[in-house]
Amino acid sequence: MLQLWRFSALVILLALFSVVLGEDAAQHVLSENAKVSNDSLLWGPYRPNLYFGVRPRIPKSLMTGLMWAKVDSFQGVQNNFRHTCEQHEGMAGYGWDEYDVRHGGRQTIHDAGNSMDITTEFVKIPGGQHGGSWGVRVKGTPREDAPARLMSTVLFYAGMEGFGSLSVQNEREDFGILGPVTMEGSSNELGDFKLQITEGPNTNSHPPPNHKSYEGKPLDRSMVASLQVPEGAMWQAKSLIFSQMKEEIDALIAQYGQENAPPPWATFTVANDIKEGNMHVVQKVFEGPFEFDIIYSSASAEAPVTSDELDEAIEKTTTRFGNRFKRLLAPQAPFNKSRYQDFAKSMFSNLIGGIGYFYGDTVVDKSYAPEYEEENEGFWQETAEARMRQGGVRLEGPSELFTSIPSRPFFPRGFYWDEGFHLIPIADWDMDLTLEIVRSWFNLMDEDGWIGREQILGPEARSKVPQEFQIQYPHYANPPTLFLIFESLIDKLQEKPSTKGTDDPLESIRSAHLQNPEVAMHYLRNLYPLLKRHYFWFRKTQWGDIKSYDREAFSTKEGYRWRGRDTRHILTSGLDDYPRPQPPHPGELHTDLISWMGMMTRSMRRIAETIGEIDDAKEFTGYETAIVRNIDDLHWDKKEKTYCDATIDDYEESTHVCHKGYISIFPFLAGLLPPDSPRLKSILDLISDPEELWSDYGVRSLSKNDEFYETDENYWRSPIWMNMNYLAVKSLYDIAIQPGPHKSQATTIYTSLRKNLVENVFNEWERTGFAWEQYNPETGAGQRTQHFTGWTSLVVKIMAMPDLSWGEGGQGVVHGEL
Repeated sequence: MLQLWRFSALVILLALFSVVLGEDAAQHVLSENAKVSNDSLLWGPYRPNLYFGVRPRIPKSLMTGLMWAKVDSFQGVQNNFRHTCEQHEGMAGYGWDEYDVRHGGRQTIHDAGNSMDITTEFVKIPGGQHGGSWGVRVKGTPREDAPARLMSTVLFYAGMEGFGSLSVQNEREDFGILGPVTMEGSSNELGDFKLQITEGPNTNSHPPPNHKSYEGKPLDRSMVASLQVPEGAMWQAKSLIFSQMKEEIDALIAQYGQENAPPPWATFTVANDIKEGNMHVVQKVFEGPFEFDIIYSSASAEAPVTSDELDEAIEKTTTRFGNRFKRLLAPQAPFNKSRYQDFAKSMFSNLIGGIGYFYGDTVVDKSYAPEYEEENEGFWQETAEARMRQGGVRLEGPSELFTSIPSRPFFPRGFYWDEGFHLIPIADWDMDLTLEIVRSWFNLMDEDGWIGREQILGPEARSKVPQEFQIQYPHYANPPTLFLIFESLIDKLQEKPSTKGTDDPLESIRSAHLQNPEVAMHYLRNLYPLLKRHYFWFRKTQWGDIKSYDREAFSTKEGYRWRGRDTRHILTSGLDDYPRPQPPHPGELHTDLISWMGMMTRSMRRIAETIGEIDDAKEFTGYETAIVRNIDDLHWDKKEKTYCDATIDDYEESTHVCHKGYISIFPFLAGLLPPDSPRLKSILDLISDPEELWSDYGVRSLSKNDEFYETDENYWRSPIWMNMNYLAVKSLYDIAIQPGPHKSQATTIYTSLRKNLVENVFNEWERTGFAWEQYNPETGAGQRTQHFTGWTSLVVKIMAMPDLSWGEGGQGVVHGEL
């Protein structure tokens, strides 16, 4: 009751703020903060599919990227060139050691295949009217097993897409450029600017002149080549550079012959060819370790940035990151030991360092074929035939999206249901950034309320996706995890976190919505029409049939069924190959979807209450009550003592199909079971049973006793997934800190599960250098996609949760107790 009273008080307080201060106060704070916030977010390594590539959050603007390779042999040199992040490319791990999207950070790339560790230290320097300046220090350090004389080449390119100009200011020189290479450019959004690629310190060494080709192309200079790239092709920079390089290689072979060809480090080079163009490539060749700076200076800033200023900015960025991390996300016992600190910082940094800006068109099927209603038995065959027709498939857009991606090498694009999980720890770090990303997603909504579950924007994004998976369908839903973030916002408004003790000059921007309730109200009010449209799109398109089959339930309307299933998958559910009723039937009802709808409805009710939409709040309260009641009426199986999907049997009667696993505990995961629920004991027993879902490494996706355990694709049929385990930990914690009959059991499970999850992800990170998409329930080994730094980074949030090991019943557990 006390919590309810406090929440009601919050609603009244916010309403009073709205009356007394009104929209004028919100607009004042917003106008004060908007430019600073936008400037601090304008630039970034927003091409996360590359090992390093900086661009602004502007369509068709300046694009940059970095490439490098070991060039001590002719064998396999082309495969040594690094540019886009790829799986199994000879890396011993890579990613951000520390990174803050508003200031910058340090990335280390352990390139075992090239015998080199590459470090990129990226920082932003505010100033001027066009989003400030930035710089990156690029370092190469030979690994322990590197050859005594390691020859490497590094290429940096910059290109201007769309309207704007970019040119090299150095005089054309056939022998290359001594000293810094300077480019100047201009565009409407960026104004005038300068890019400088420095020579680096005098400790840099270059290959000796041991071939006649050195006379015409000395390697102690920078080679610069200018290209004119067709519209929309800048993302193919590597192929374009290879084409230019091949011409130069052919010319060198023609000049010196195969028998007397230059050494590989002199052969694999671009031409010295400065001219007009919209992309310019700067190449350097080194022997041993190296270092140089790339500095972007906005002309509207007071003065160009220097390498000395870069030194200072790098040091400040490191200090600020460390202080902020300690204040907001510091691991709690038993993970407050030094060995976990770098791990926690790296995991979070790779999550936030995976934020990208995407712009382009998308492939959509707007045929609205009647088969897509999926109302007939055998509907999956009808929908497959309708998809084959592709009658309504077309390109739509362009659209833009600011989003955090699941995996830089394998999933470098926006995923709707991943995003809510990504933003949970980011909301603790920077609520303004979080809400900017949420707004970006809702700006993609169509007139019906649909948002595509996978945002494959433009040809670069499509190049990473098989053609059959590129088409988006407006009747396909996906778990509405972004609504978890609205609940987080409202929770934080109630808490109003302190900003004392911070050394961050941008703190007032990051926490504007939390420190100024009228700003949060303004944000929610502006987004509210889109949220309602999206909510009712879910209700309209994903409804489940209760009436036709005489199902007994509190409500005849609150049942739900995913569209887009076939005999093997429900990709739209996010749980892909998790066992479902067979064969598919239009009378199915899905436990996970009604649970998501319960969470979504709860969130909508809380938003409506917060912004004073009292009538809407009452309406959502009715829906929420009916959903919670129907979850028990439609999905609880008394015999199995768990929640199950429902289908229609041969006698046209509703029946449960029970596959114990994540589906069975979904109402609990969604936070829909109160501490005194009569179902809770059975759910906790299922989670903690080693013969069912419990393992030493986390909660399995499917029971060890299920007939489909570890079968077929085995994607969601045994592996441990961090997003579902986070929901379990969070729900266990919520039960553990409230009075109730299951407080002790929840505390015990919470303590052990938290420990198992963190230690396993940490151990695999140390062993392999990577976070993984999922983990093997029998061995704990990371598997599937490597460098999966999206929702696996929820481990940071779990580490920062309180230690309850000394709480009631929480003395730690062993398997016998579970």
